[in-house]
This record gives sequence, structure tokens and C-alpha cells, in this order.
Amino acid sequence: MDRPASRRRPLLGRLPVVLLALAASAPALQAQTLVRGAPGETIRTAGGMVVSEHPEASRAGAEVLAAGGNAVDAAIATGFALAVTHPSAGNIGGGGFMVIRFPDGASTALDFRERAPGAAYPEMFVGSDGEYSSEIHHRSHRAVGVPGTVAGFDKAHKLYGAMNWERLVYPSVVLAEDGFELSERLAGSLARFVERSPYEATIQAYSRDGVPYAPGDTLRQYDLAGSLRRIMLNRSDGFYRGETARLLAEEMRRGGGMITETDLMAYRARERAPIRGSYRGWEVISMPPPSSGGVAMVEMLEILEGYDMESLGHNTSRSLHLMIEAMRRAYRDRAVYLADPDYVDVPIHELTSEAHAAAQRATIDRTRASVSSPADVAVGTESFETTHYSVVDADGMAVSVTYTLEAGFGSGIVVPGAGFLLNNEMGDFNGRPGLTTETGLIGTDPNLARPGQRMLSSMTPTILARNGELAAVIGSPGGRTIINTVLQLVINLVDHRMGFPEAVEAGRIHHQWLPDRVSVEEDALSGATLEALENMGHTVVVRGRQGLAHSIWLDPLTGERVGTPDARNPDAGAAGHR
Repeated sequence: MDRPASRRRPLLGRLPVVLLALAASAPALQAQTLVRGAPGETIRTAGGMVVSEHPEASRAGAEVLAAGGNAVDAAIATGFALAVTHPSAGNIGGGGFMVIRFPDGASTALDFRERAPGAAYPEMFVGSDGEYSSEIHHRSHRAVGVPGTVAGFDKAHKLYGAMNWERLVYPSVVLAEDGFELSERLAGSLARFVERSPYEATIQAYSRDGVPYAPGDTLRQYDLAGSLRRIMLNRSDGFYRGETARLLAEEMRRGGGMITETDLMAYRARERAPIRGSYRGWEVISMPPPSSGGVAMVEMLEILEGYDMESLGHNTSRSLHLMIEAMRRAYRDRAVYLADPDYVDVPIHELTSEAHAAAQRATIDRTRASVSSPADVAVGTESFETTHYSVVDADGMAVSVTYTLEAGFGSGIVVPGAGFLLNNEMGDFNGRPGLTTETGLIGTDPNLARPGQRMLSSMTPTILARNGELAAVIGSPGGRTIINTVLQLVINLVDHRMGFPEAVEAGRIHHQWLPDRVSVEEDALSGATLEALENMGHTVVVRGRQGLAHSIWLDPLTGERVGTPDARNPDAGAAGHR
């Protein structure tokens, strides 16, 4: 629906004095050109489109598109706005990945994954008793990796942006200073987070001196606004050098963390060649290592292409069994082979080849579940708290972004005076050399903590094309489940020919080699289907939601962009322009 101009002035029209000249020289922004859906609503437009976890973040990106920015510009504005409106995962203190497809069909990928500090070493998560410590690994200052988001956005803008940097960051400064209204969902999440936090700066940032915010209250974040303003005026130097860097390094020293100002100055985002595959004539463009997402998904699709998934039916026991077995094998390969390619020789071409898929397919019994053994490899934990957003501009440039703090609210540590949360991404490194257990810890060599190494991830920002034309922009949060969520979106669209909202809302499953069990969303499968899977030898566990696949589909008949927020988050929103 159109949002009346009287409801709120366009953010880009509220620039400070130093930016007035930029505003005057830019294309005029007409608020009435914006198209905004109610939370959770699918919308259509012939212009640009943004779909994200929060309506204000989608709006910030859509306004950039309406003002003449491209999809990369809008992705940057959306990402900075999510750092304000989605504190559990939106961030400037974390990192992630961006996949870009240009209108001519070329593509690229930006890696701004966090890195280990220079003092990191493989045994750094061992306690004073000589034993591995989950507390150190996941819930301490040592769990914080060198953040990459700001450097990633800066690099993306320098390479492919079209609009002035200041105009992209400024909407987030306004959101942080003026505040935004808390939904019932976010107010409750902040209250639970603050209640268990031991950090005074965190309590001050997300409550009123320890008193929780209520739904409908306005959350203002003045320290965060200051950090964003330094980024606005000084680009990545406003984060990795100067006052913000000093405050971050000071907090590391206070809490026993390892990141220094030298580590911050040394951080660099990387441009990488994306993973490219095909599935029944659809082109799949996804993220390469240090994300495992693209490799694992393409491997699974290659395996499944040998079966007639359409005739087996959507979410039947026969089709799900084959998907589970493909997942089992790809996740085993993930644990054995995948890591930061700057440190490990990753056999990408072999793992995504038809020959490897055929060999894997030959080991699948179509009637019985395989067995996952810790003697082969085990898989560690990865948080469900990530966020994904999708952008398409009027010219057909597409951007898929997934970024994270790792756990919900990351390490839980707000940098005093800087107002942003730090990640706990070091928890994605293996816990200790040789540590492999039935509960899912892993100690294989490729993904151990080393100075400067990027930790392995499951984030899977993905773009689909068909017959040389852009088809969809997809992705999801969800830790280890991300890859399988995106896989099922592809299968729903290609094999089961679902419409886009239906493909996003369909029930999901997950298997990750170890633990050897199938997780199923509640109400996703019938009792008879669950029983049939168990009779095949699968251990099935029913749980809550899986993923939040905020996605955009290109209608091949009308050419319109169809923006679909995943209804699993009722606060998510789509916004675009005509």
C-alpha cells in the first residue's frame, strides 16, 4: 500500500548542513512513489524492491532506490538501518556476505566475514583446567572476532555503488537518534536479553536503567548514532580507526579479549568469485568459502537432479528421504573439507561436480536411512540468529545479503560509548584440536582458530536466474539450517512449481550429518509422513520455526518484482518504488 507523505518525511530529506549540497544535487525523492506493505505482506512493483527483517530498514533501502541509487546502494542503507532496528542480528559489530548479480548476467561476491585477531591460536578456548570451555568459546570477550560489516559495505560501495556514501548511512543515524517504535515481538526480545545481561553498557542501551521497554515505546540509541555518524563522515576509517576503534579495543582489554587497534586497522573485506551451479536449467549463484552455503547447496542440488523430485511430490516421505540423504552427505563434506580458502586448499570444483554427486547418489538407499557416525566426523554448533535481506533495483541489479552477530545479540557486549553489540563469531571455529564428540563438537584441522583466519559459516545468500534473466533473490538466517532452508526454496520453485509466497511459507526440514536426526517444523508434515520417515530409519524431532526467507521473485509474465517477507517473523516488511 502507498504510505501517505504526511505520515513521515523522507529520511533523505533530513540531511544535516554538511550534506545539503548533496541533497540539492540528487534526484528529487517523491514520498508518494514508495510502495510499502504491512508487516508480513507480499507486495508487487515494477520498480525497485527491498525485503528485510524490519519495515523501517526496508523503507530506508527503498528510498535510496527511489532517489536514483542502485541495488548495492540500497543494500548498504538497509544494512546500516538494520543495525539500529534489528539489534539481535543486524550489526556493525559483526560480519557477513553479499552476492551481486548485474543486469548483464555477470556476478560477484563480497566476503566481510569476521576474522580471528592476531593473537588467536587453536587452543585459545581451553580453560585453566586444561579442558575445552564452551563459556570461553561462545560467551566471553575471547569469542569476539574482528568485525567486517563496515569494511564490507565500504568496499561494495567503492566498487559498485552509485550514490554518495553519506546519503546511504544517514538514514540509520536518524533512526538511532530519533528512535523507532518497538513492536511487541522486539520489546519482549529486548526485555529477555537485558534481564540476563551482566554488562552495564548493554543494560543502558536496551532498557531504561534496567526497566524493560514496553511495546509501543520509542527506542533511541544515541551512542550508536555517534558511531554511525563517524562511519558516515569517515567511511570505514570511522570504525576501524579513531574513536570507535579506541572504544572497542579498550573494551577488549577490560574484558580479557584479544582484539587490538592494530587488528582493526588490518581488517580487509574480500571480493571473491561466487559459486555457480545449475539445477534443471536454473542458474544458481551463491556464496563461496569461507561460507559453506554455496558449495553445500550446489552439491545437494547436483545429487537431487538425478531423481524425479516433481513426481515424488512435495514433502512426501519419498522425496524428503532423498533430500535428507543429500543433506547428510553434503554436511559431512562441509565438516571435512570447508574452511577459509586463504588458509586451506578447498576442493570446490570437486565437491560441486557431477561426478562427485553421482558417487554420492550411488551410496543412497531409496528405502532406508544411512547412518551418521562420529568416527567419520562431527559437527559443532552455529547460532540461529542471523538476518537476511534481498534487493532488486529497477534496472535488474540484484543483491542478496546475509550477515550476523552469531548468537542472538552476539556476545551480548555493547561497547561502552559506541552503542553497538559485538559478535561472538569465534564460536564458529572448532573448539580445540582433536575434539570430536557425539554431541556435535569437532576438532578437525581446517577450521581451527589461527591469526587472521575467517571462521566457517553456513550463510547462503543466493540469486537464481533462468534463460539468462534474473528470477529470484533468496536467503535466510538460521545457523546450520540456512543451507537447507535455501535448498528447499529452490526445490519448491523449480520442482514443485510453487508461487513465491507459497514456496516461502512451505514447511521445512533439516539434517546436518550429526547429530543424526531430522528436525521438522511443527505442523509441516502429516503424522503419516512422520511415521513413514521413522519406518525408514530416520530419527525425527519436531521443533519450532526454521529460517526467515525474506525474498524477491521476478514475475516472468509481468516483469514485476514480488517482495515476500517470511511470515515466520510478523514484523518483517517489504518496500519498493514505482
